[in-house]
Amino acid sequence: MKIVSILLALLFMYAAANKLLDFENFQVQLAQSPLLSAYAGIISYGIITIELIVAVMLCLNESRQVGLYASLGLMSAFTIYIYLILNYSDFIPCSCGGILEKLGWTEHLIFNICFVVLSALGIFVLVRKNKGKTWNAILLSISTVIVSCLVVIIMFISSENIIKKENNFTRRFLQHPIFDDKTVNLSVNSYYFAGIADGNIYLGNPTTPLFLAKIDTGFQKLTRVKITLDKKNYPFRNIQLQVKSPYYYLFDGNVPIIYRGKLNDSLAHTISYGDAFFNQLSVLDSGKFVLRVQKRSDKQYSMASLDLNRNPKLELKPTVLEKQIDGVFDVDGILGVEAGAEKVVYTYYYRNEYIVMDSNLNIRHRLNTIDTTKTANISVTKLSDGRKKMNAPSFSVNKGFALLGDLILNRSNLKGKHEPAGSWKTSSIIDVYRTDEQRYIGSFYIRNKNGKAMSAMISDGIYLYVLVDNELQRYRIRKDAFK
Repeated sequence: MKIVSILLALLFMYAAANKLLDFENFQVQLAQSPLLSAYAGIISYGIITIELIVAVMLCLNESRQVGLYASLGLMSAFTIYIYLILNYSDFIPCSCGGILEKLGWTEHLIFNICFVVLSALGIFVLVRKNKGKTWNAILLSISTVIVSCLVVIIMFISSENIIKKENNFTRRFLQHPIFDDKTVNLSVNSYYFAGIADGNIYLGNPTTPLFLAKIDTGFQKLTRVKITLDKKNYPFRNIQLQVKSPYYYLFDGNVPIIYRGKLNDSLAHTISYGDAFFNQLSVLDSGKFVLRVQKRSDKQYSMASLDLNRNPKLELKPTVLEKQIDGVFDVDGILGVEAGAEKVVYTYYYRNEYIVMDSNLNIRHRLNTIDTTKTANISVTKLSDGRKKMNAPSFSVNKGFALLGDLILNRSNLKGKHEPAGSWKTSSIIDVYRTDEQRYIGSFYIRNKNGKAMSAMISDGIYLYVLVDNELQRYRIRKDAFK
């Protein structure tokens, strides 16, 4: 029983000390929580205080039993919090710091359950030793667990109501614009779309970044090719693949390098080195790219054009992204190029705007989605070490898109007026807009699979292809569906 108390005391002392040593970052992490963000201030102080008090109580004979009950309640609260994060949260935030940062959320849940059981076992042993009533201890333990869980659940529901409000816009739902046509099991759920060309869909996978997967649009055969780099002794962090026939491209903007290889050749050659660091890239043609870079002068994001046949190769386009708050988080978004490479689109994450440009990044249109979020609803704080972080849950508007001729199929993250909450829990919603004029066409749903929402979509003009969990789904687009 003493061993259990010591283990719990060490856990709480370590957790409290770790939070105190990086208290500023701990408060930011709590504020980012999709469950408890509305109470981040009071919780940040309260949790540390409670952990220290409980740790002291566990070390004293006269208060050990109360300390064990408090441990049971605290660990139960932590456990139900993680369960809610995994099952009912819109997104999964970063894990806590210290040693436990190495654990994923599922592993962290198991870890907490073990300490809940350990706390209950300590109570049972101590009560038996003190010749107390076992049934009273069991009932009090159950009550402690229930009350602790209810407190977290109530805070979660209340925080949701404070942060999430019904948006004052109304969608027009289209009548069966797409039809479920075919599905193939990819065995893993980590694929992303690298491109579509010549009757084939190309897929990349961050877990095996040097493998390019190919499946025909009829879903008959999936093949994988291992790519060999002509030079590879670089500190890569996140290699990405992109296909534009007849080539494939590999890049990692943390290293200023771009490789290119022919689709029928596994050897990729370096075509650019040292020209630019970047955090997003889209291919225009074999030697021309559109980038999103971070400027050295003010660390803000900017669009840029990289032309390997031009001198200078890199040309910044600082007026494309319009700063509202910090020039980084507030202009964050998604970059995409249509199949013909004549149209470049950038959709902001946190405001109701998408930018349509030509291949030279000259702005054709600044267009708006139907929601009313004109200004990014984010809060950014600068830590003492110079890092910037969001100190509140990101109120994201858009999550991804696919281009279809003069249309953009935009995946929205906001629920409109009178829309059923149940549909949002079981589906992703796609809003369709024109890219050549300010016009909203309508909306439709794409259903989740195994409780997982879609991760990406791409279209060849006839079908819409969607990655959901470990499946690649093909939807036939009804003729004149978006007219």
